[in-house]
Amino acid sequence: MKKVLLIFILTVNNITAQIELFNGKNLDGWKIHGTELWYVEDGLLVCESGPDKEYGYLSTNEFYDDFELTLEFKQEANGNSGVFIRSTVDGTKVSGWQVEVAPPGSNTGGVYESYGRGWLIKPEEEKDKALKMGEWNNMRIRVKGDKIKSWLNGTQMISLKDKKIGQGKGSIALQIHDGGGIKVRWRNLVVTQL
Repeated sequence: MKKVLLIFILTVNNITAQIELFNGKNLDGWKIHGTELWYVEDGLLVCESGPDKEYGYLSTNEFYDDFELTLEFKQEANGNSGVFIRSTVDGTKVSGWQVEVAPPGSNTGGVYESYGRGWLIKPEEEKDKALKMGEWNNMRIRVKGDKIKSWLNGTQMISLKDKKIGQGKGSIALQIHDGGGIKVRWRNLVVTQL
């Protein structure tokens, strides 16, 4: 009887295990790719265009397969960024799938495959009103097997089933777009492994 109970407890703990990806103090657990700026200010994670105005990434050291990620972001200036799932980065070339974070009218919550098929799914146009430019936004991303869903401020943005995503392995990564003039603040990045 004790063995059965122990297995049950471990299963429950595995489903509900939450990991804070950002500690509010430094970038421990993350790796910077490129010359764009990633730093901590007032307990927030900040990405900002650097002098080279190129793509930049901040990836977790750990890989995450099936998970639900919740986070908050606040766009300043241009605000073109993104959250990559099951991705790998070589220099500043990323392989994987991005859940878009962008200014109004630019498909925040949609899924884009970099260096591959491009846009896999964009949110319906009317869902763009869920984005609050210049304010804190809540994003939730759920990835399980070959399915991915995203929510923005409680509005479901997309639901997609894709074989290649199902085969993907890699980290969670934040992106800063090229072109310069971009600044995004992040907080409360929490992943729940499924």
